[in-house]
Amino acid sequence: MMYAIIETGGKQYRVQEGDTLFVEKLNHAEGETVKFDRVLVVSGAEGLSVGTPVVEGATVEGTVVENGKAKKVIVYKYKSKKDYRNKNGHRQPFTKVKIEKISL
Repeated sequence: MMYAIIETGGKQYRVQEGDTLFVEKLNHAEGETVKFDRVLVVSGAEGLSVGTPVVEGATVEGTVVENGKAKKVIVYKYKSKKDYRNKNGHRQPFTKVKIEKISL
């Protein structure tokens, strides 16, 4: 079974064809094709190819399924006895990508 390790948004993901994953927000609309060219490792029938740091000529193609925001995270800061309270909400934007093709 062929798999690859790609880097996007400062994070690394192990992907196979048919996988759906949530990555940091990409500037692509829904239905568009996105190409990941920072491929660190490709494993296939011919064995394992490890890049230094990336595998030359290897690409992973995917389709953007949706763009959205994650659930709200509450950030609450306070200092005891100092009357300091700060409540903030944060929703991290994401892009949901379906992996279509891994090519060397």
